[in-house]
Amino acid sequence: MRPLLAYTIAIVAGVVVLTAVVALVGYRDKSGETVPASAWAQSVCGAVGTWRGEMEAIVRDVRNPPSRGSLGVEEPQSETPQGRTELVRTGLESGVRATKTLVEGIENAGTPDSPQGGQAAGQVSDWATASRDSLEKAQDALQHEAPTLETALKQLTGAVGAMTSTLTSGVKTIAGAATADPQLAAAFRNSSTCQQLREEQTST
Repeated sequence: MRPLLAYTIAIVAGVVVLTAVVALVGYRDKSGETVPASAWAQSVCGAVGTWRGEMEAIVRDVRNPPSRGSLGVEEPQSETPQGRTELVRTGLESGVRATKTLVEGIENAGTPDSPQGGQAAGQVSDWATASRDSLEKAQDALQHEAPTLETALKQLTGAVGAMTSTLTSGVKTIAGAATADPQLAAAFRNSSTCQQLREEQTST
């Protein structure tokens, strides 16, 4: 199986898993409703953690594309500008789909019933929406054929940068959402999905 095809199949499978997990985390649509802070933290951290794992896999595969086929034969097409662009484009498409699912999962989590719950929910929702918009913008830029190799490299750098920046800002947004709200901060500390998200952050 050619690396590009294998990569595409793996990404599609990952997005299917992501969709299923986020749907499981927020299987009841609580958008527009007030929910316990503990339930909101559990749902949001679960959605963000799953999304983060998928995005890290996408960025890793884009930065380190396979160079050999299943029989050990060199596959130089992934190292050409055209091949590299196709890999990044495929990664962006998967990233956009994953982030759209994230936005939906966060919306379905509702609003925590804590003093600053509305503000916290707004911050996380705004971040998820901005991340989706950033990836869609990078995706649009790759739809146009670059006139020169230099321009193509700039496009690819910008696209990978967009995916990376969404990752670095995600956990910071979650942490910032609880800064001014002790009740919500306690919910984040006690949530198993938030604990896992923090552990993954410190291990990278």
